[in-house]
Amino acid sequence: MSTPDIDAREHGYFAHATSVVENGARIGPGTQIWHHAHVRADAQIGKDCTLGKGVYVDAGAIIGHRCKIQNSVSVYAGVRLDDEVFVGPSAIFTNDLRPRAANAQWTVVPTHVGSGASIGANATIVCGNDIGRHAMVAAGAVVTRPVRDHQLVAGNPAHHLGWVCWCGEVVSRDVDAPEDISCAAHRQVRREPPRVISDQVSDPEGAQ
Repeated sequence: MSTPDIDAREHGYFAHATSVVENGARIGPGTQIWHHAHVRADAQIGKDCTLGKGVYVDAGAIIGHRCKIQNSVSVYAGVRLDDEVFVGPSAIFTNDLRPRAANAQWTVVPTHVGSGASIGANATIVCGNDIGRHAMVAAGAVVTRPVRDHQLVAGNPAHHLGWVCWCGEVVSRDVDAPEDISCAAHRQVRREPPRVISDQVSDPEGAQ
């Protein structure tokens, strides 16, 4: 087992002195691992991520770039988070559909969370139910079926509440997804003409 602060400095990430980072964990530069977090060997974490207090990342779990994992979240084997996923405090991922304390033959059931998705505090993701890109799972929801790209779900069991822009704004409450799943602000950004770049070029040497 490595010494977190020494190993972190060598590889360009930060690990608090109380964290445990096992040898063989792959962690990208710019990532911050905070108090009492535990990263197992063979876990994979991308660059510029934040792992809050008490986060556990299991061997074989995969976390992409720029993810934010809040306090007391366990990312177990079989879970894959793509880039820029947000996981709120105490959210739960499972990885066994038929858990028994004495079953040595259990099988890991994988779960994939698409890029830009958000999972609210205390939500439970039952394994095997993938979360789509830019989807939003409300706090306390229990996900028992797959969530589509940009879909908003809430409740126990989680049910459809609408569709959200990549920024998180609700775009529609309809059952069917709109053709353009963008809020008004981001639709306007796309309509604006491209900026004209000046013909003037700065002197690389800073001459006047």
